[in-house]
Amino acid sequence: MIKVRGLAKQFGTFQVLKGVECDIAQGEVISIIGPSGTGKSVFLRCLNLLETPTGGSIEIDGVPLLDPKTDVPKLRQKMGMVFQYFNLYAHLTVMENLCLGPMKLLGRSKEESEKRGNELLHRVGLGHKAESYPDQLSGGQKQRVAIARCLAMDPEIILFDEPTSALDPTMVSEVLAVIRNLAKAGMTMVIVTHEMSFAQNISTRVFYMDEGVIYEDGPPEVIFEHPKREKTRAFIRRIRRWQFQIDDAEYDLYALNAEVEQFCEKHILPRRMREHVISLVEEVLGLQPSFEDVQLTLEYSERDGTLEFICSAAGAAGNILEAGGRADDLSERLIRGRTEKADYRYEGGRNILSLRVRNDKAD
Repeated sequence: MIKVRGLAKQFGTFQVLKGVECDIAQGEVISIIGPSGTGKSVFLRCLNLLETPTGGSIEIDGVPLLDPKTDVPKLRQKMGMVFQYFNLYAHLTVMENLCLGPMKLLGRSKEESEKRGNELLHRVGLGHKAESYPDQLSGGQKQRVAIARCLAMDPEIILFDEPTSALDPTMVSEVLAVIRNLAKAGMTMVIVTHEMSFAQNISTRVFYMDEGVIYEDGPPEVIFEHPKREKTRAFIRRIRRWQFQIDDAEYDLYALNAEVEQFCEKHILPRRMREHVISLVEEVLGLQPSFEDVQLTLEYSERDGTLEFICSAAGAAGNILEAGGRADDLSERLIRGRTEKADYRYEGGRNILSLRVRNDKAD
């Protein structure tokens, strides 16, 4: 249905989109997530030419959107858009807002438009608000009217640009419920959202955008539970990171421990977890065969409260926690006793040991 290749968008010297590529099939529900400023909304606006791309191509049902010969207004009728801030006409009633587009652009009669408008208002739970004006509605009700207005044009695709970001938290659920029902009905949708649980539950696929591209694309169970790329993992788990580089055996252990303590205090980690990670740092360093290139990393996930201690060291392959490494019985017992999980891999000439620090829930 939608085919995007090499899509680029530049504002002055700042390039927001740097070659976005994707295919969206009929009936798919795509959620687009990622940090602010990575081009999510710009990408959405480029899909219906509210922003003019500076490079690349977009095809809608095989028709090139950027071709000068294309009838863009006609093609746009296939694609509705719901914005953050509703964009309802304040001087028109709810019903008049719904009927304006079908009458002016689709050539429908007032009676036909009102009949369809009533059906759609009941569909979004606002049949009793047909004669109300926008300033008589709550934020959630305004957004549901905006969705009904979009549906009144009978689009094949709906683009949602952060549809709940302008709403009070108490009103978010009513809008998400309407979108969820549209998904069940088979509507093709592309949704820029910061509601992670909603995106995880409703989507057939998720785009994580970063660096001006679709950095990772996959089903929600992969993106949210087993992301393959580092930036996706950091975003999903809301990871806070600390790193320390050691290049020789004369490193300052006291300064290192002080930095670990500061990281733990900053993120209010439990006392027992702090004790465990400081002990782990000392034990793991005590087993290192060389200090020419050792990198220590702490990754704290705000999402699930887990703390990973990662030691990456250059050199020949060898897991310090296994026979053939340098582990002694006491050190191995101490390390394993303070961790919930220990993983080792050899990659790019580096020994990488990942330890998930135990959380004994002590104060």
